[in-house]
Amino acid sequence: MADGDNEVDVLILGAGSGGYACALRAAQLGLSVALVEQSKLGGTCLHVGCIPTKALLHAAEIADATREAESFGVLAKYDGVDAAGVLAYADGVVSRLFKGLTGLVKSRGIRVVEGRGTLTGSHEVTVEGADGTVTLTGRNVVLATGSTPRLIPGIEIDGTRVLTSDDALRLDRVPRSAIVLGGGVIGCEFASVWRSFGTEVTIVEALPRLLPPEDAASSAALERAFRKRGITSRTGTSVTGVTTSDEDGGGVVVTLSDDTELRADVLLVAVGRGPRTEGLGYEEQGVTLDRGFVTVDDHCRTGVDGVWAVGDIVPGLQLAHRGFQQGIYVAEQIGGLDPRPIDERGIPRVTYSRPEVASVGLTEEQAKEQYGDDGVATLTYDLAGNGRSQILRTQGFVKLVREVDGPVVGVHLVGERVGELIGEAQLVYGWEAHPDDVAPLVHAHPTQHEALGEAFLALAGKPLHTHS
Repeated sequence: MADGDNEVDVLILGAGSGGYACALRAAQLGLSVALVEQSKLGGTCLHVGCIPTKALLHAAEIADATREAESFGVLAKYDGVDAAGVLAYADGVVSRLFKGLTGLVKSRGIRVVEGRGTLTGSHEVTVEGADGTVTLTGRNVVLATGSTPRLIPGIEIDGTRVLTSDDALRLDRVPRSAIVLGGGVIGCEFASVWRSFGTEVTIVEALPRLLPPEDAASSAALERAFRKRGITSRTGTSVTGVTTSDEDGGGVVVTLSDDTELRADVLLVAVGRGPRTEGLGYEEQGVTLDRGFVTVDDHCRTGVDGVWAVGDIVPGLQLAHRGFQQGIYVAEQIGGLDPRPIDERGIPRVTYSRPEVASVGLTEEQAKEQYGDDGVATLTYDLAGNGRSQILRTQGFVKLVREVDGPVVGVHLVGERVGELIGEAQLVYGWEAHPDDVAPLVHAHPTQHEALGEAFLALAGKPLHTHS
């Protein structure tokens, strides 16, 4: 291959959500693109993150529905969970999406280079693959190498009894009992799945509540719901020691900061994900790192001219859709467009547990820090007043946070399937809408979207199904 074929307009290191989105948009804008990936197109989200996790959560929903079917007048028998069958189902979903993505990338004329890429020059990536070594150059380089499960010093991962989230996704059995270290999104989702499959689950979280970044009301509602489901939450508690045991079939013993001991079949270490930047040549080429994360400005530019960074390696929310949007944003800047900067507060957040927790914008606490205690008004609408929620037998609420005499700056949701409502909530936030702007909108009946409509009616001073 001629040397000129190894020089492109956009050279992307990493083919996860941020990387492939950048590649697709750049190619759409007529730019030549090379995409370097050590594993598979789609990255963490498609293969060991969002997609397989949500497939497990759907299987868990079916398990719960089968177990509870008689209360709806449906005769069904729950005989347990076939772990291998669940994995096969999840693998099938991933395989179909991977095939579709591979075909899409190929159809756009994007060159995919398989192998481990290292930044060996400010605009140069050297790739070591099965077929040898190749050096690529790009007029623009986009760093999108994603993240890995964060580990805790002193806790040894063995993949069978002490697990990362990657290991948990491949577990070929349903554990009788599990300790989940970390009450964030990953920990709560796995706790929810395992409990639906019949596992006795205890969550250990060092901070005072589950889902610490969410509104305090949402955290409290999730903890109550988990408690009713039989999930134990030990918040404000840290782990001081972990040992594995071969007695009684093997398992783990976890010592807590209050000197109590917990025993279970498995321990899931779910304390977040760290940036995958070590040993990739970033700092050697002048890219500034802060605790492993790539330092960028509001436009995803690093301190090296023509070098950009997107996704989980950039400080902020580690969400696939954030990386996806950043990838598009960078491609459009490179393509000479003037895209609107991404509002980090406007990125929707969803925890797909049972019940789901979804939000966009500021929490009540954050709003009060910004506008003062007297500058914020809130309203909470209970899903008990929503017909569709009654049909689904879900409990939860819609909580609106607004600047007094100003727009709605935060929307927080708890309940089954409320993640499907976050799109409207995001539009309201991005629109900087006042309650009076949203109140006249017509919401289909019976839907959970009506709960949003009712909440905005009440906040606008026109409550129908709530007391004024």
